[in-house]
Amino acid sequence: MKEDLIKIRNEIDEIDSKIVELYEARMRMSERVAKYKIENHKPVLDKEREKIKLQKVGDLASSEYTKNCIIDLYKQIMSMSRERQYQLLTEKGQIQKPNFKALDELDFSNSKIVFQGVSGAYTELAMKEYFGENCDNFHVNTWKEAMEALKNNEADYAVFPYENSSAGIVAENFDLLVEYDNFIVGEQIIKIEHSLLGKKGSKIEQIKKIYSHPQAFMQCQNFVDSHKNLNKISMKNTAMAARKIKEDDDYTQAAIASKSSAEIYDLDILQESIQDNKENYTKFIIVTNQKIYSKNAKKISVCFEAPHESGSLYHMLSHIIYNNLNMNMIQSRPIKEKNWKYRFFVDFEGNLDDSAVINALVALKEDAVSFRILGNY
Repeated sequence: MKEDLIKIRNEIDEIDSKIVELYEARMRMSERVAKYKIENHKPVLDKEREKIKLQKVGDLASSEYTKNCIIDLYKQIMSMSRERQYQLLTEKGQIQKPNFKALDELDFSNSKIVFQGVSGAYTELAMKEYFGENCDNFHVNTWKEAMEALKNNEADYAVFPYENSSAGIVAENFDLLVEYDNFIVGEQIIKIEHSLLGKKGSKIEQIKKIYSHPQAFMQCQNFVDSHKNLNKISMKNTAMAARKIKEDDDYTQAAIASKSSAEIYDLDILQESIQDNKENYTKFIIVTNQKIYSKNAKKISVCFEAPHESGSLYHMLSHIIYNNLNMNMIQSRPIKEKNWKYRFFVDFEGNLDDSAVINALVALKEDAVSFRILGNY
């Protein structure tokens, strides 16, 4: 039996050698195809040709099972072939870089910054960390209003919470990036430490209502669960919740907010660090209405809608894999007015000047139903 196994393995090795040889021969043919397309200014992706080819190779299979496997294999071979063609087209200057302007560095002098909330908001803390304590800024009530301020040139930059290490993404802001023609140019990560704040002289035993943002409630779930008698009331912002406690002047009300909010609104800290995760961080994005990026930018964010067919997401992500790019994040969001269909948000490492990045972006755009570069930062 052992000799039979050795013989089988030797035969597999021989077949694998032939497969490698044939694969390399096929890729050489792809290079010849690329040369023809360069000379004749033809697009790389020919969906009808690929559809016919997949049907043809599938029909060569001896069973339904192997037919499906062969089709999957050839989808990958075709994807790798396209990647090679994109590389050659890029080398010959046939593929243009994305229409973004590269800057040596972003200039924030004389810039006006907008953030959602009021004084003491975590977004304000992130803004000051990124732009400096004395940056020229103003605040609005909603994230949508911040996007509108950029659209109407009332602000040069806006700051938005994007993702929390405990509670996950801030879904509304993902959707707003799609809705508005604004772009990410930076990010700031800050540690989030929540405190329970009450009126001066109040005691935790007196509290009947807690005000805060839904994300803060999620990040303090253990504390909230251990005080089931308290009525939770959502606010647009943690600092707005703190301000309400000050304005209402009620011993039975409290807010989950930052320590700085306690100082700003002259409140007592009834309990510190009530978040579940003591290493609780939030990533904030810096957004502008200009298609710009810093020459030393290292991360790219894109969003796209994949074709509603088997394996489409897998094959689209292969453009990132085959260009040797490292993916940092993938999220999905429902597409409005398209029930059970989703838009994908992907972050990967790279710069818009990199040829591998350009190849990946062009391939993603060609395969997607819709595609957008959200920023390079």
